Amino acid sequence: MLNFKNLKGSPLKSHKKNKGNNINTNGVRVTLPELIRLSQNAAALSLSPPTIIRTQQAGHYQSAFKGRGMEFDEVRPYQPGDDVRHLDWRVTARTGKAHTKLFHEERERPVFLWIDYRAPMFFATRGIFKSVFAARAAALLAWNTNYHNDRVGGQIFSDEKHHEFKPQRGKAQVLHFLKQLVEMQNKPEDSNRNKDTAQQALARLRRVARPGSLIFLISDFRNLNAQAESHLMQIARHNDVVMLFIYDTLESQLPPSGRYRLSDGQSDTTLNTADQQLVTTYHNRFLQHQAHLQQLANQHRLLLLHCATTDDPLTTLRHGLGHR
Repeated sequence: MLNFKNLKGSPLKSHKKNKGNNINTNGVRVTLPELIRLSQNAAALSLSPPTIIRTQQAGHYQSAFKGRGMEFDEVRPYQPGDDVRHLDWRVTARTGKAHTKLFHEERERPVFLWIDYRAPMFFATRGIFKSVFAARAAALLAWNTNYHNDRVGGQIFSDEKHHEFKPQRGKAQVLHFLKQLVEMQNKPEDSNRNKDTAQQALARLRRVARPGSLIFLISDFRNLNAQAESHLMQIARHNDVVMLFIYDTLESQLPPSGRYRLSDGQSDTTLNTADQQLVTTYHNRFLQHQAHLQQLANQHRLLLLHCATTDDPLTTLRHGLGHR
């Protein structure tokens, strides 16, 4: 974590120390017992929409995307808001009135968790590290999937490593996934950063995600190039995709006017926020990134959840996805 200190005052954020003067790592790293305890809260989440699924053959979720992985249910008269791609032209021609096809989910629906552990995720000036938020949110979603006896799989990637989990059901699969979340917390050196890591991870996800899956992308979505966005578009064509955009307050707005010393523990630099043009440019860059993600979500019918490092992952997911 960067240590931000106002040269005229106290740090913007300081970690509490214990009696032995060791830094308390709460909010900086996750532990396996902590992620296991989240199983107690996971049942409060709902990954299904409010629509009641009428058939007992259906799974727990109903998709807004009617691609492969869906089973035909019935035909009914067209209603405003129906997807025109699902019009039943034969019935429409025979009756002279527009009719649309309805579908329901196949019984099994895999849930994929795509977790970004690149270097920028190991940062925060308020609340918890972005990587900690990602790990806790992923754990809640994994436990909820297990609660419904569905299969959970996914990918955890950093600048240097990539771990892939084939969708499987059961507590052992969830524990294996959580253990890897804990073990991959070592932040890579800046010199090892690969700007194409997210693109490569999305390309792999595109190859392994079964059509009709529910996919959660948990990241700050830095360095998404055109090819990465193309992979995202193809993934969204046949799957339901939820994007958890995680950001720290400092990434959206610089601190009040003053001179601040920044340190990553190895080198120092000074930031002068009295420069209003710098502050405005910095804030606009964040707004542009945020707006671009929203545009992607709107274009490809994705759900975008905004997650600050000061937010509680469970509350964010409950409000964003609905709760029981």
